[in-house]
Amino acid sequence: MRLTKVTKKAPATMEEALTQFINWKKANNLSEQTILDYTTHVNLLFKRYPNAAQSYELLEKSVFEHLGQENIKPATYNNRLVYLRSFFMWCVEQGVLSDNPLEGFKKRKDEGRIVQIDESVLSDLLQLPNQSTYAGLRDYALLLVFLDSGIRPKEAFSLMESDYNNRAYELVVDADKAKTRTSRTLHIMPQTAKAIDELLSVRPIEWKERAPIFCTNEGKPLNRHTWGDRIEMYCKKLGTRFHPYALRHAFSIMFLRGKGNAFALQMMLGHIDMTMTKRYVRLTNSDVKEQHTMASPVNRILPQNKRLRNISKK
Repeated sequence: MRLTKVTKKAPATMEEALTQFINWKKANNLSEQTILDYTTHVNLLFKRYPNAAQSYELLEKSVFEHLGQENIKPATYNNRLVYLRSFFMWCVEQGVLSDNPLEGFKKRKDEGRIVQIDESVLSDLLQLPNQSTYAGLRDYALLLVFLDSGIRPKEAFSLMESDYNNRAYELVVDADKAKTRTSRTLHIMPQTAKAIDELLSVRPIEWKERAPIFCTNEGKPLNRHTWGDRIEMYCKKLGTRFHPYALRHAFSIMFLRGKGNAFALQMMLGHIDMTMTKRYVRLTNSDVKEQHTMASPVNRILPQNKRLRNISKK
């Protein structure tokens, strides 16, 4: 077969454009969650503003109103901006739009919300799972993995037995399972490895190849809703409240407080650069004060006296 000429035809509608855009993103090996985020954010715009696709002027007006809503959080604003701008940029390249209505828009400063959990609460949390049951044994091992590695929940739920090396105390997050599409090796402590070994020892043999390490009683993968319900149950018993992702925050903060290296933390968390890591590892005022007392040049050059001598006023 011989091709003589290939012409490029722009999508006729925004629905068609979104379909082609999503297919293009899938071809670029983006994660399922990222694909879902693109679809959700673009569809949300046209659901709220059904007439937005009728003209560029209406689209621009709709987009500005969508991003200019009152009391919108910086994180929400930034997500909308990133996903919509990327879609519109593709539309410009394909000839669907003449211009990108979000060209030149900048992200808002997002300080992020770091949830801190007291070590005593974490200690009490680890005492709650009933390890005489499969679900309790699984929860205990999973809690240790979160607190030992800072792994993302979705990445943890996808781990298979082949991703676990009990001799080297390692967990491998393959590229196709990682949010950033970059594989990484997570090191865990012997206590965590022991909990995983105990969990695997009670599983049916046939689960080895088909069921994730942390699965339901039926051998099906866990999801954020199921795990969220388990964490909520434990929080009620503790008289507190936090989101499952807070365990990732807890790992990050405690890792730094244990004098862990920030660049090593970046690698463990799976961040492509230090920008996101800094949001997780911001230190509290008490931490800064402690670090200052420990590292201040003045304190090293001129150590404090244990007792202050009496000074008489002349």
